[in-house]
Amino acid sequence: MAIHLRSSHIGAWLLPLSYAAVALILGFTVPRLAYTVFSGRVSTISVNAAIGIYSAVASGMIALTGIVFSLTFVMVQFSATAYSPRLVLWIARDWVVSHAIGVFTATFLYSLSALAWVDRGGSGRVPLVGVEMVAGLLIISVIMFVSLIQRITTLQVNRMLIFTADQGRRIVEQLYPPFDITLSASSDRIIPAACIQALVHHGPPRFIQNVHTSALVEVASKNGCVIEFNASVGDAVQDATPILRVLGTGRPLPEKSLRAAIELGDERTFEQDPKYAIRLLVDIAIRALSPAINDPTTAVQTLDHIEDLLLRLGRRRLELGAFFDEAGDLRLLIDFPTWDDFLHLALHEIRFYGATSIQVMRRMKAMVNELISVLPEERRPALRAWQQALQVSVERSFGDLDDKLAASVEDRQGLGTAARRRAG
Repeated sequence: MAIHLRSSHIGAWLLPLSYAAVALILGFTVPRLAYTVFSGRVSTISVNAAIGIYSAVASGMIALTGIVFSLTFVMVQFSATAYSPRLVLWIARDWVVSHAIGVFTATFLYSLSALAWVDRGGSGRVPLVGVEMVAGLLIISVIMFVSLIQRITTLQVNRMLIFTADQGRRIVEQLYPPFDITLSASSDRIIPAACIQALVHHGPPRFIQNVHTSALVEVASKNGCVIEFNASVGDAVQDATPILRVLGTGRPLPEKSLRAAIELGDERTFEQDPKYAIRLLVDIAIRALSPAINDPTTAVQTLDHIEDLLLRLGRRRLELGAFFDEAGDLRLLIDFPTWDDFLHLALHEIRFYGATSIQVMRRMKAMVNELISVLPEERRPALRAWQQALQVSVERSFGDLDDKLAASVEDRQGLGTAARRRAG
């Protein structure tokens, strides 16, 4: 049920360290094999030339590694300043960065090892295997450097918006069933009132990243009880914060099984949390609307992706809160965001910070009206309320009549082509 997109904190440094360890192992073994097993394979490169080449590669690689670290820090700082600090770790953990640092480090270490075996014991020989290994690592390093430079282009605002929205689209399609599918009975059913157990978090603050619903349903079904969550995916839990309650009769459930079904982490993730993608998009939009940046066009671009996510959510069944076992008995209750929750998250802050921007208000009005026209009737009352709220913001924010009329027009580009009224 979950999409695993995250790199672990350990993997960020373990991958380059693995490259370094392999390079050291090869540096001690390959040259020995070159002088014993492959003693007949000798390079035509002179000893002095080989020393110069290996020295240049080693010194160049350590300098390039420093550049890679500098680029990484710049990427992190730029993303935190221009977009959202919550996007920092997603950029810093990019696999290209980790592999690039690892390859550069491995090339540096192996070049030093190969340099120690040139003219070993005054033999006047340059092992061919060492030359081939260094050449191969150098070619791979160039490829990784080009890939790293290409990766920096993801810092363009459009790429960042696409990346964030793609994560939201994936989880929406994976988590929610289509609108034409009827879900099981709602969570309003009668629930056993007696609480026989409460699971409490112990330790520093953590975020609920994922809940294995099938495992919890199975445990609850075997014990004939109902598990009710006090927190939702994406919530932060502090020390002594109740996570869930077990309702029913009988013995308490194994606490180890309950904790194993709940994944906690240091930050929110996209797993089972489509609100997080919208949260990041909204962060980008309101940062662009801040007086320090004053870039309403970026906010309009962000609204393009927010509209797409709302369109997909509006065509899905969002009422997931109740989970049943094979016999049809209620076993698990979790609060999932409603349609109103998604609209409030997507529109409220942008409406507040963009209320004085004609471009933003025109784009928001076009978005809400478009959603009203294409989504099922069940989604429209909430959208009509937001339609009125946007017009109220326009009335309050613009004193000049011409500005007020301009901001009241629907425009998918913000300041592009105003929507023409349909005949009839």
